[in-house]
Formats: sequence, structure tokens, C-alpha cells
Amino acid sequence: MRTGTLIVGAGQAGLALSRFLTSLECEHAVLERGRMGERWRSERWDSLALLTPNWFNRLPEAPLAAEPDGFLTGRAFADELERYAASFAAPVHERTTVARVSASGGGFAVETDAGTWHAANVVVATGHADLPLIPPVAAGVPDGIAHLHASRYRSPEQLPDGGALVVGAGPSGQQIALELRRAGRDVTISAGRHARVPRTYRGRDLWCWLRALGHLERTRDQLRRPEAALRSPSLPLDGRDGGRRLDLEVLARAGVTLAGRLEGFTGGRARFTGDLPANVAAAERRLRSLLDSIDAHPAAAGAPRAEPLPEVPVEDVPEGLALEGLGAIIWATGYRRAYPWLDVPVLDERGELAHERGVTAVPGLYALGLRWQHRLTSHQIGGVGRDAAYLAARIAARERRGAERAA
Repeated sequence: MRTGTLIVGAGQAGLALSRFLTSLECEHAVLERGRMGERWRSERWDSLALLTPNWFNRLPEAPLAAEPDGFLTGRAFADELERYAASFAAPVHERTTVARVSASGGGFAVETDAGTWHAANVVVATGHADLPLIPPVAAGVPDGIAHLHASRYRSPEQLPDGGALVVGAGPSGQQIALELRRAGRDVTISAGRHARVPRTYRGRDLWCWLRALGHLERTRDQLRRPEAALRSPSLPLDGRDGGRRLDLEVLARAGVTLAGRLEGFTGGRARFTGDLPANVAAAERRLRSLLDSIDAHPAAAGAPRAEPLPEVPVEDVPEGLALEGLGAIIWATGYRRAYPWLDVPVLDERGELAHERGVTAVPGLYALGLRWQHRLTSHQIGGVGRDAAYLAARIAARERRGAERAA
């Protein structure tokens, strides 16, 4: 099987690039290990809604959303991806797992469980991070306590009876903790470094303010410390019920116990560090800096007055949690990247893809959908399109040069 460009991954990144390559009449195929948008279907919990409003989630040349300020569920967005692909007959090959990509004859050989492809170009569009990250402390979980990564969590009914410990205070951890608490569970959340932001501020959704401040246009080369930006905590937002505030104060008010980072398990107890007050204070400082920037923006002049956010309670933070009665631990500890199937010298000493705006040092090998690939929004649904357009133009130009040489 031969084609001009093989795109590995049929999520929003791979399909956005496919749309541009179709417009440019560049021959290509898209390989997907499951169904289109597989992670939105099989690696997310049932009640998940997108963190970003519909107006921000428009893919290249897709129609405007019927409810621009609404929030799609994860499964509804997966259905949107299917309709989007069908709108331009995207050449997607589902249930095709890539086993190895290697250099071959001036291009690449891509070995899959459905045969081998040969292509002049390969684009890695598997997402910013696609492998569940479970911390080493998980090795100490005593026998008899169920524990699973957030990617395998579906609903409270899935878990054994008893209390729940959620490890991680990003958007996934906070949403899951709140859902479990509202289902009647005793819930403790172990929070390390985290962020705090309002869902709405002075009458507008947070993303509207980030756009007004120019944050959605910020590029990697404008950052003083790019590596620090890559490690910044994700914004804990919630798109359910039309968008609602989500932070540690909301969880505490609902009855979730707030604790520091999980340190280990000894003597029938989970042990926590005492760093929660410091991490809460750091999140408040970052929040205050953002809100001050919004208040100083000209658009805030006629906006409604801001209502102060309640303080996060950090008194009487527990040092431990009795494991008796604990039914499950959820590791909401994020994801990692690994490319064991990529047998091409494009990884740095940390195993990360080395690239410049998605263009690697190996001719014909590209990446798409990485965090801060070029902009703050490069890994987001509404931001991946511009990076896809950039790479599509590079791929088309490379194909023209190849045709000229052949002629």
C-alpha cells in the first residue's frame, strides 16, 4: 500500500490535517487504532463535557456550532468528528494499529497489523500525551483496594462500595471527585500543584477573556521559559450543566476532604505531605494575576462587577487517611508520551519528539497536536487547525519539489 502522506491518529489533529491535504489535492491516508476520536469514546468518563465552549472548538472549514456558548459532551464531540470526516470523505483506516515506522527508500515504511504502507511523509498526530501516567507510589497500594487510572473510570457505579481517594487536582481529578461525592461517596482528593480559575468572570466565559487578553495567540518563541509553560497545570474547568465553576473550594463545600500530595501507604493509612496550603496559596497568586489583567483590559470597563471567589479552606488538613472502608483509588495523574513504534532518529535524550513548529530534522516526518507546538492552543481542538494548515503547506511544497526533480 502506497500513499503520499500517512497521518497516524484520527482525532481532531489528524482530521484537521486531512481536511487541508484534501483541499490541496495531496494524496494521503489516516490510520487510527480504534474508531475516529477513539479516546473521546473509550478513555473518558460517561458524564464528561468539554472544557472549552463550542465557539472555540471549530475545526477547519466546519460549520458554526448551533449553540456557540454551549459545551458538547465527550461522546457528542466524537460523533462530530465522524460527521466532520464524512463531510470531505477523509481517507481514514480505522482499527489499524501502527507497530513500526522506519526509513525506507527515501520515505518511510509504516508497519501495521493490517499490512505495511509506504509513504513519502509521515505525520505523528497521536496527541500531546496518550499513555496513562501512574506514579510510582501506586506500587504500594495494599491488596484489596481497587485502583485505576482516570482513563478507565466511567461512573461511580463502576467502583466497589466504600470511600474514594482521588489523586490529582487537575480538571479530571476535580470533576471525578465532585461526581463521586454527589453520588454519596466519602471522597478525599490529594492535591499537588494545581490551578484555580473561574468558569465565568465579569459576565463572560474565561475563554472569552483569554482571547481578549491575546493569550490564545501567544507563541512559544514569546515565552521567557518555554519548559515552565509546558509543565504548567491544566485549568480545572467543567462544561457540564452549561458550564460551572470547579475548584477546591467547590469540592470542600460539597463535602470532599482536601489533602496534600500522596506520599505513600503505611500502617493501614495513606500518608499525605503538608504542602496543600502552599500549593493553594500559589494557585491563588496565579489566579489574582490573571484577574488583575482582566480588570485592566479595556473590555472590562463596561462589564459587570466581579464577585469575589470564596477562599479554599486549608485548616485542619489531614496527614493521613485510614484505608479501612476505602473502596477505590483513582489516579487522575495525567498522561505521558512514548513512541516505541517510531524507529526514526527524531527523539531527544528525554524521549521527546524534537521539532520546530512540528517539523522534525528528518525530511518528511512531522508532528501535530503537541502542547505549545507553536501556540498556547496548539494541542486544543480550536487551535490545532492553524498548525495543520502550516504543515499541509509544507507537505504540499515538498511534494511539488519531488515532482519537479522527477520531471
